[in-house]
Amino acid sequence: MYLPPHFAATDPEALHELIRAHPLGALITCGELGLDANHLPFEFDAGEGEHGVLRAHVARNNPLWQEVKEGDEVLVIFKAVDGYVSPSWYPSKQAHHQQVPTWNYAVVHAHGRIRVRDDARFVRRLLASLTRTHEAAEPAPWKMADAPRDYLEARVQAVVGIEIEIDQLVGKFKLSQNKEAADRQGTIDALQAKGQTALAEAMLSPPPLLP
Repeated sequence: MYLPPHFAATDPEALHELIRAHPLGALITCGELGLDANHLPFEFDAGEGEHGVLRAHVARNNPLWQEVKEGDEVLVIFKAVDGYVSPSWYPSKQAHHQQVPTWNYAVVHAHGRIRVRDDARFVRRLLASLTRTHEAAEPAPWKMADAPRDYLEARVQAVVGIEIEIDQLVGKFKLSQNKEAADRQGTIDALQAKGQTALAEAMLSPPPLLP
């Protein structure tokens, strides 16, 4: 990823926060059939390994888990807020017209090595953890125990776990840090007026704060 220094996000806590807030990652692999991408909800464990571990599951019918080899290098891309930025939003454009459109965004690339976990116990723990995390805000959180045991076991057998030991986290928060203060504020005002408040708020203090 092209990463100019003014867009580089190096605070580990900020990178961890983005992954946890936007856990649907794009897993990029390169097997015998070439490049592939799968979009999966990941669990992130920052306390395991030097840079953390990602865990997810795929359908047993998904060829991913059979195509990758133990220890293959993979990339997972996590994306937070993003949006188009018009040069018309910059006060400086009115003065000299030397501005062009761009796109603001915040992403984290997790580089690591994959391991297939075709293990029912691993899958049950992972599903239970993901369920607790994503059901926590519901008025009546769903629990795995709510489903009939035989139905649940069939679902567990229908998926395969994967685990990725992270070697490197690379963050890019492209949030107009390279613009003058007046042009940044003009962009924030325009985004707020368009209802893109999450991106506007991210621009107010980048990095490390993200919605």
